[in-house]
Amino acid sequence: MPAYVIARINVTHPEKYEGYKALSPGAIAAYGGKFLARGGEVSVLEGEPEDRRVVIVEFPSVEQAKVFYDSPEYTEARAARAGAAEGQFLLVEGV
Repeated sequence: MPAYVIARINVTHPEKYEGYKALSPGAIAAYGGKFLARGGEVSVLEGEPEDRRVVIVEFPSVEQAKVFYDSPEYTEARAARAGAAEGQFLLVEGV
């Protein structure tokens, strides 16, 4: 069953965030993930305004998404993101 990592990111230092953007795609692909949305335009249909960067990544399973998140490759990417952005990361089981 697929699983989705949904991130809502407030980029505080865009130049430093470029390091994270360079590292994360390879880590995602290495663990079977693929981007479904990556920082495109967001239109709020209902609820509070959203001005954060929104990213959606699909993985083959919840287990695989967790392996990705704790992987050495993504740990390196997260370290590159430190001090460049704040956010919320959700893991959602698909149907």
